[in-house]
Amino acid sequence: MTAPFAFPTRVTEQLGCRVPIIQTAMGWVSDANLVTATTLAGGFGFLAGATIAAERLEEEIQKVIAATGGSQFGLNFHMFQENAMQCVELAIRYQLRAVSYGRGPDKATIARLKKAGVLCIPTVGAVKHAIKAVELGADMITIQGAEGGGHTGSVPSSILLPQVLEAVDVPVIAAGGFSTGRGLAAALAAGADGIAMGTAFLMTKESPTPETTLSRYLAVNDPAAVRVTRAVDGMRHRMIDNPFIQRLERASPLGRLRIALGSAWRWKQETGMTLGHMLRVFLSAVKDDPATLSQVVMSANQPVLLQRAMVDGQPDGGILPSGQVAAAIDQLDSVAGLIERISTQAQQCLLRLYSRSDLSAQASPSLVADARVKSAAVKPRSETETVTPSSAKQQPEQQEAG
Repeated sequence: MTAPFAFPTRVTEQLGCRVPIIQTAMGWVSDANLVTATTLAGGFGFLAGATIAAERLEEEIQKVIAATGGSQFGLNFHMFQENAMQCVELAIRYQLRAVSYGRGPDKATIARLKKAGVLCIPTVGAVKHAIKAVELGADMITIQGAEGGGHTGSVPSSILLPQVLEAVDVPVIAAGGFSTGRGLAAALAAGADGIAMGTAFLMTKESPTPETTLSRYLAVNDPAAVRVTRAVDGMRHRMIDNPFIQRLERASPLGRLRIALGSAWRWKQETGMTLGHMLRVFLSAVKDDPATLSQVVMSANQPVLLQRAMVDGQPDGGILPSGQVAAAIDQLDSVAGLIERISTQAQQCLLRLYSRSDLSAQASPSLVADARVKSAAVKPRSETETVTPSSAKQQPEQQEAG
């Protein structure tokens, strides 16, 4: 397999990867093996620190470093997880290239990471959150449109991306609905410096996801089957429909509470949710509405709901976070094959864009001349040569800045 085309952007320059394709951190999926495959293929991967046991986290980091010969990868974590500061300490100790997060660390912690040379890349689903993240010190922003899987916002990528590009001056990575080179070319042309994908990497040969669960993802052929529900924890979740979600949605508030507590009890060894902890959660929220209490318990129990599907191979007994793009993927490719295909197709799209003969019919002579120069620069080459589609967006950015 040939090396993928290189696409120099601010993302590749700062993260040290060959192509601006980011493998996101998916619970129980983004392990050392998947991150290693992504890194060796030229992309940039994040370990899912939220679902890697605290006693195993350092070992997983060491596995990737040993397999790739460096620390050009990232670690994802959430501040609400018990070992959040362990994640911070390990990222600094091993000089990882970046961390990603949703519910992020405070300004002091971000400053500490940045001082150590660790790039901070939060994921947001709204313009106001992007602005706030930059104010706190984010080096880049990943925007996730409503098409994306798991916790997601309500604004589609095609609207959210230009809004955020107008609002912040750091590199922006587009996520939600991407799995092809056409998508990468479109994102670069729109002004993004790269794309991030979760579902597309989950549906690869290197994914640790059991075959029984992967088959459920491959069977999706209608984007509508990957829908949003609030039944799990009260927040917007995009996932593949299954009997567990249907049961939650049909249940009364008290019924959801029984499901939540029953699930936590059965899986308390995996979650660390002891009987005492369950009782404390119940007593602290007993005065609240039962629906709210069930959401609290279910939220704490989410790692094992994921584990049922992603580790134990029980797709009907847990949750199946997924982007709508699952409906566009009908076979499992290798990570290297996925990245090569996306890179090659994106290069072909950009080549066609800048070699179109009808540009002269509607564009000024200077613009046509500039496009032809860029087209001439994109030609067949050896594996070590570079194509630079990021130049396609430099002219519009200069015009906007001016």
